[in-house]
Formats: sequence, structure tokens, C-alpha cells
Amino acid sequence: MRTSRTPRTPRTSLRSRTPRTSLRSRLTALLTGAAAVGALLAAGTTAHAADTPLRDLAVAKGKVIGTAVTGSKLTGTYGDIAGAQFNSLTPGNAMKWGSVEPTRGTFNWAEADQIVAFAQAHNQQVRGHTLVWHSQNPSWLTNGTWTSAELSTLLQDHITTEVTRYKGKLAAWDVVNEPFNEDGTYRSTLWYNGLGADYIANALTWAHAADPSAKLYINDYNVEGVNAKSTALYNLVKSLKDRGVPIDGVGLQAHLILGQVPSTLQQNIQRFADLGVDVAITELDIRMQLPSDSTKLAQQAADYKAVFDACVAVTRCYGVTVWGFTDSDSWIPDVFSGYGAATPYDENYAPKPAYYAIATSLGGTTTPPTTGACTATYSVTNQWNTGFTGQVKIACSGAALSSWKVSWTYGAGQQITQAWNATCTQSGAAVSCVNASYNGTVADGGSVTFGFNASWSGSNPVPTVTLG
Repeated sequence: MRTSRTPRTPRTSLRSRTPRTSLRSRLTALLTGAAAVGALLAAGTTAHAADTPLRDLAVAKGKVIGTAVTGSKLTGTYGDIAGAQFNSLTPGNAMKWGSVEPTRGTFNWAEADQIVAFAQAHNQQVRGHTLVWHSQNPSWLTNGTWTSAELSTLLQDHITTEVTRYKGKLAAWDVVNEPFNEDGTYRSTLWYNGLGADYIANALTWAHAADPSAKLYINDYNVEGVNAKSTALYNLVKSLKDRGVPIDGVGLQAHLILGQVPSTLQQNIQRFADLGVDVAITELDIRMQLPSDSTKLAQQAADYKAVFDACVAVTRCYGVTVWGFTDSDSWIPDVFSGYGAATPYDENYAPKPAYYAIATSLGGTTTPPTTGACTATYSVTNQWNTGFTGQVKIACSGAALSSWKVSWTYGAGQQITQAWNATCTQSGAAVSCVNASYNGTVADGGSVTFGFNASWSGSNPVPTVTLG
């Protein structure tokens, strides 16, 4: 059982890197621009297109499967997968106080509204995240000097304003986030220090008044197994229930480390369920030390399956939300140095063994790839009036290369003028690049990168790239 964890830096983003797209075969990868991705997915060319979507498997089990999302990315492949595979969305940052009211009295609902609209268009639930937290609050709030009465009014007004805006549109709210220290004492925060422990009961009561139909949760991390922190949460929920405070569920975040799924996870879910509340796994990811390899990916798949199995086994486990479904949108590498690869999809949107393990846990029959793959990802890293710098990353997972060749055809007259870490030739629009003498080997779980400068005029569309 995991009993401790490296102190966590607050999540300030889900990753801001631009998603990169690839469709895998054994040693060939076709890379397309975002405009072509939707058509390719519709044509059923993704590695798991023939499998039953995860959301359909979850419904058959009476569960919800969700993902945290970044609103601006809900297009192309990212949007297609988010809409097709999940029946619940959690805004990663868009509903936090610092996002919706950065200046007192001035609100920005754009991204939150975008996510809600996307969910409605794709017949998905939305989980609100989060109303009361010690982090990602606006500076005008954290830097202010408030009496207890003023602080209470500010909190009530915030909760009432936000919950009322989305009344009837959200299935659940993480009302209070991370109220406890590791030893089960209350965390010293603006809210606890200014209002005492009853800020939690008051927040739940105000949220219920604003939307009686929404399920209300308390959400925390390192409470997945039976330990001092989860027992403090258990005792709080029991007390709130005894007092008649509206509390519908607990959220177990489940930011886990490879090979460290708590052995008491199902037992812990069951004891909360026995209190008469729902339980949701709200922010699941399972990080590994990089680089990833086939052994680590297999362990990660077993870990994901163990978490889903525990939820499936308990009737009142509402479902599981992964904290970002693709490694290109994960917060882990920015916060835990040297760690990553924590989600069910790789950076190129290819399903990892974890995806198939989830499907299996939910009762699906999947057709995972029988061989590994190497992919090539083309990106523009810098662009100016007449030129740009490009980059191609070749990465392998479950396979390896002893040499490589990458080719593409430009569609708008671009011309390569210089290359490094590869030998590149261009004939008309056709470009071919081969490895240098020192970087032809790409190990399983490894990658190499080469770059180039080129000229452009008018437009600079992303070409289709072939590795082979």
C-alpha cells in the first residue's frame, strides 16, 4: 500500500503543448494536419476503431467513464477521442475560481461554457471542478484582508454564482477540494483559517441551494487506500451525514505511481459506500519514470485494470475519470521531473496497453496490437515571415529501429535550406531524410529528433510523413 507521496505542486494546467497526431502501423506512421484528423477517425483508421467505445462498455456496467479536458483543444483528434470514448467531462482548469473571476466582479466563462456545450453535443455529463480550494484562486482574493463575515459572504457568492450559472447542466460538483493534511488534520488554508472547519458544511449547503439536482462531492488525493487521511475524510462525511448536511459522494483523485495501487482500494471504496454516499475516482493517472518501455507499460496496464476492477466491484462506485486521456495533455511532466507517460493514450493519440486494460475491466473484448510501433511526428517549432524551423521526432514503444528514413511531400512550395541530426535531400516537393551515423538506433521506449530550417511563402501546411 502506498503510504506516502512526494508533496504535490498545485496543478496549474493540463499541459499546454500542441497535440501531435499519428496513426500507427508496425513501422509506418502517417502524420496529418489537424484538418484531416476528423475525416481519418471517421473512416475508422485509429488503432482501436473496431473496439466498442469505453463509454458504451461503462454504461453496460452501470458506470461513468470520464476525462479531464482543455477546452481549446476540443477539435481534431483530441475532440474526436474525447467525444467518442468518454461519457463525462471534467474541466481541468476552466471552472476554478482564478479562471472564472480573475478580477473581482469580472467573469470569464468562455472555456467553461465551451466544455459544457461540447458535452451537451456529445451526450456527456459534466463534473464541475472545483468550487472551494486552497490553490488557483484569484490574487484579489488571496491578497485581500477579510473579516470572517466578509470571507463567508465572498465564498457564498462565488458558489451561488457559479453553480447557478450551470444549474441543471452539471451532474456533479467537486465542492470542496483537498481539505486534509496527510496525517488527517485540516489543511491550513484561507478557508479553514478564516472560517473554521464548518466552511465545508456551509459550502455544501450553499451549493445544494443553488442546484438541488447536482451531486455534491468532497475530493482529495492520497485517500485511495485506508490510511489516516482517508479515515479523516470518512469521519467528516459520517459527521456531515449525521448532521443532515447535503453530501452525495467522495472523490478519490488517484494520482498514482507505477506499481503502487493501494491494496485496500476496494475496501476503502466500500466503506464510504456503506455510509450511504457514492464514490468516484476523479483524477486517475499512473505516472512512471521515463523513458517508458514495454515492461513499464504492462505494469501500468495492470494498475489501471486494478483501479477499474475495484470500482466495478462496488455498486456505489459511480465511475472513473482519467486526468487527461493523452500524454500530450498531462500535468505530470511539468510537476514531477523525470516522470510521465501517465495516461491511457500516448502523445500521438495511440491507445497504450492501459487503454485495453480499461476496456477489459469494463467487460470489453479488445484487439490490442500484437506488435509494437515506431512513429514519426512532424512539427513547426518556429516560424517567421519567409522561413521556419521544423522538427521530426522518431519514437518507439514496443519496437526498435537500427536505422530510419523519413519522407514527406510539401504541399505549398516549402524548401529545406539546412538540416541537422539527419541527412535531408529534396527533389521538387519530395523530401527524404535519413539518420546520421550516430543516431540510427532507436531503442524500445526511446526516441531521436532531427531538425531543419526551410523557406515558405503564403502558407505552411503540415505534410503527411512516412517512416520506413
